[in-house]
Amino acid sequence: MSEAPPTQDCDVLVIGGGPAGSTIAALLAQQGRDVVLVEKAHHPRFHIGESLLPANVELFERLGVRDQVDRIGMPKFGIEFVSPEHEHTSAVEFADAWNKTMPSAWQVRRSELDEMLFRNAATRGARTLEGCRVRDVAFDAEGATVQAELDDGARRSWRTRFVVDATGRDTLLANKLRSKHKNPDHNSTALFGHFTNAERLKGKLEGNISICWFAHGWFWFIPLADGTTSVGAVCWPYYLKTRDKPMKEFFADTIALCPELARRLEKATLVDDAVHATGNFAYSSDHASGDRYLMLGDAFTFIDPMFSSGVYLAMHSAFDGADVVATRLDRPAEADKARAAFEAMMRKGPREYSWFIYRVTNPTIRDMFMYPINPLRVKEALMSLLAGDIFGGTPYWGRLRVFKMLYYGISIANLRRTIAGWKQHRANIRDIGKLQDETIQPTP
Repeated sequence: MSEAPPTQDCDVLVIGGGPAGSTIAALLAQQGRDVVLVEKAHHPRFHIGESLLPANVELFERLGVRDQVDRIGMPKFGIEFVSPEHEHTSAVEFADAWNKTMPSAWQVRRSELDEMLFRNAATRGARTLEGCRVRDVAFDAEGATVQAELDDGARRSWRTRFVVDATGRDTLLANKLRSKHKNPDHNSTALFGHFTNAERLKGKLEGNISICWFAHGWFWFIPLADGTTSVGAVCWPYYLKTRDKPMKEFFADTIALCPELARRLEKATLVDDAVHATGNFAYSSDHASGDRYLMLGDAFTFIDPMFSSGVYLAMHSAFDGADVVATRLDRPAEADKARAAFEAMMRKGPREYSWFIYRVTNPTIRDMFMYPINPLRVKEALMSLLAGDIFGGTPYWGRLRVFKMLYYGISIANLRRTIAGWKQHRANIRDIGKLQDETIQPTP
């Protein structure tokens, strides 16, 4: 039997080197704490979720990396909606939000963004380690013992005062604590690839994300700064179960179901001839924190990515989480109050976005997106939400409630259509089994 590895000490051990983990590691290290940040893969590594929100800009500024993001990003000023039931497309801009100070964001390659944030954590003083997979976390009254394994099979062990789970959809602690639950109100899968020579919008609008509905879900169309375009179909699981051909051909057939998207990809080429598939099932944990741990971003909850909220919610949870960790380590008597506020914050963002996500198949909400008008400033309120302005003091929440009241009123006025849409949604989200994450090379 091999000898147990020597145990190292640290104040905080962060598991997962994505946006959430790298952000909180940088913030805590800047406080002078001994922080270890471990990542199972090696940067740069592929990750989906390439569209950022205007609310991200302030967070990058506070981390001191805004200029770096600007160098790798494609400017994004708004959102285009494309519906097969409408002859026109609809475009909205973040500059039309209630708060006019957040007019733009970026589209980024996550491999570049994530590596940049990971290296920034090291620059700020965190001890970083790649190719390190955590195998076990054992808590006690004083902290935790974390066991990990490196790529070459070597083992590592840490004794830490606090653990941060930023493992994304691996949900390390939620699985260990058996606190993770699938969301019964949303159920989707995703197919995606990258294309060259896709037809983009013109001028300033070139970098805008396009959301294109089709019969079995919706597509994203995300232009990147290097000339490639990320295209993905978020579809209901029953549709993916109908696949009877190689994934590349099935993806092409799916794109053909959205004529406007198919037109934009007529002269495009699939990069590396590869299509990816992933189970995109929504879930949440019972709680986001414990006496000696936090769960950040997707490690706590995952929602449909329609409104590109993932990176922002992850990074915002890291900023608030850093305050919780500092409180627990320095002022333990105040920890319970800090944790309660953190728990409320972790639920707010997903809750606000999910109201729209759950209704995305309803023709009423689709019409409201395709004909965006601004009575009583409801469009400004909606754009504030879509920009990620959900944790500040912008006073648009009353007008967002008016938007929802308009939705309910229109739905009641078109009751037959509304009931049909509700029935369709219930059919779409039915559980037919799990699809594992995979990268599928098409059959020759």
